[in-house]
Amino acid sequence: MNYSYQQLFYSEINQSDQQIDLAKAALYLALEYEPEFDPDEYLNVLDTMADEVREKLPEKLYPLQIIKTINNYLYDDLGFSGNTIDYYDPQNSFLNQVIERRTGIPITLSLVYLEIANRINFPMVGIGMPGHFLIRPDFEEAGIYVDAFNRGEILFPQDCQERLASIYGRGVELQPQFLAKVSKKQFLARMLTNLKGIYLNRNEGLKAIAAIDRILLLFPEAIVEKRDRGVLYYQLNFGQKLVKI
Repeated sequence: MNYSYQQLFYSEINQSDQQIDLAKAALYLALEYEPEFDPDEYLNVLDTMADEVREKLPEKLYPLQIIKTINNYLYDDLGFSGNTIDYYDPQNSFLNQVIERRTGIPITLSLVYLEIANRINFPMVGIGMPGHFLIRPDFEEAGIYVDAFNRGEILFPQDCQERLASIYGRGVELQPQFLAKVSKKQFLARMLTNLKGIYLNRNEGLKAIAAIDRILLLFPEAIVEKRDRGVLYYQLNFGQKLVKI
């Protein structure tokens, strides 16, 4: 992995959570795996998307109307969709590729969605529900959640319970913390955890280690990540690296 790109990522996350530019950090993350693109180009695309949504907004800016406008633009006009054909393709986790291909997984489509929403002064935040990432307007009384993977479907807590049951079975009950908003660092860590799992399943240990290294930049005391990195070092015969863990 290119350490200059790692430094870009570290510089972005090494500030208060409020100051982190989530899209920029996600693009720096992607640069480490796909170095042949300009992050500013994709930030400009997000700006353009937001400008086009703004032009379509109704006069009365009710939350549901704003969500409907974003949905129509992203899914009908631009054709964004959840990648159900090749869900575990690593490119689904790279923001530049999601923008180019107009397909991704729940967390990266959520990122595109909330970046547009935030740019039109409709702040949204990530919701780290187990098994399926969601977003919601950034005010507690909203009581609604948006599934960016499924064409911006609007969910209420009972719908989230049903979604959870469809993933884990009826024995799993929705807990309040499942619908808590995540910090930007937690958002990025979940993206990286997805990548780690994908690369482990593909037996690409070096790329899995790179994802773990980035998680540890976000959360240096993450014991599970240190353990997993140690196991991978051992499996890949990185004996000299073990003393640094």
